[in-house]
Parts: sequence; C-alpha cells; structure tokens
Amino acid sequence: MSGVIKPKNLRQQVTTEKRRRNIIFFTLIILAFVYLSVTLLIGDMGLPKYFHLQKNKKKIETELKIMEKENKMLKTEVEALKKDPYYIEKSAREEFGLAKPDEFIFQFQKNDK
Repeated sequence: MSGVIKPKNLRQQVTTEKRRRNIIFFTLIILAFVYLSVTLLIGDMGLPKYFHLQKNKKKIETELKIMEKENKMLKTEVEALKKDPYYIEKSAREEFGLAKPDEFIFQFQKNDK
C-alpha cells in the first residue's frame, strides 16, 4: 500500500501546495511593491528629481516669457527705426548726441557731494 495515496493525504497535499503558491505569489508582489516604492522615493528618477525638474521648468518658462517680451519690444523698436522719422531723430539725438545745424547741446554734470 505504499504506492497508493489516500484521498485524505492528497487533499491535504493539494491545500498545502495552494498555500505555498499563494505565499510565494504575495511575497513577490510585496517585494515588487517595496522595490517600486523605494525607487520612487529615493531613486535617480524619483520624486526628488521630479520636483527639481518642475522647479527648473518654471524658472525656464519665466525666463522665456521675459525674453519674449524683450524680443517684442526690440521688434517694435526696429520697425520704428525703419519707418518712423521722428523716432529715428529722437534715437539719433539720445544715443549719439547728434543735433540739427545751428542747434546747441547742453550736457550737465551731476554734483557728487
């Protein structure tokens, strides 16, 4: 009778095997969850890196807006220098100190006391 398996032992062996599989399955799931959590919190591409990149993104977007405004102002100035004779005259007077014939330019010095 050593080759014959009794039904009671077979049922017990099957339930033991199912428990063992369940334990292995849940252990693997827990280990995977722990690994993903640690990687997310501490890893090279984790949350600290994400927050740093978000901060850097906001800074670059702010700089981009400032440069776009500056670019728009410069385009407006270029258009005025191309088309507006009064702006050309004003620019020549202010930047280069030019004057019309028979016109005097007075420059005042600040007193530093």
